[in-house]
Amino acid sequence: MLERTGNRDVRERVSMSVPKRGKQGPEDSNEIAFRVVRESLGESENPISEDKKNPAAVSLGRLGGLKGGKARAAKLTAEERSAIAKKASNARWNRDE
Repeated sequence: MLERTGNRDVRERVSMSVPKRGKQGPEDSNEIAFRVVRESLGESENPISEDKKNPAAVSLGRLGGLKGGKARAAKLTAEERSAIAKKASNARWNRDE
C-alpha cells in the first residue's frame, strides 16, 4: 500500500529525487569519430588491454598467502598476540587505552 502525499505517491517522489548517473548529453564529435573508426576496423569497444598475470608470480603469492597467517601465529607469544589484539580493539573502537 502506497502512502499518498498530495497528487504524487511515494514512488514518484523517490524517483524524482534520485540523481541520474553517467554521462549526460550527446557525445563529443571527437568521441563519435573515434568510435566510428574503431568499429570500422573491427576493434573491441573496451580500449583497455587485458594484462596477463605471470603464473609463476601468482603461484608464489598464493603460496606465501597460504603460509602467512599460520606461520605468524606459531611464531608469536601469548603476550604478543594479546598486545596485537588490544591494539586492534583500540583502533576499531577508537579508545585511548
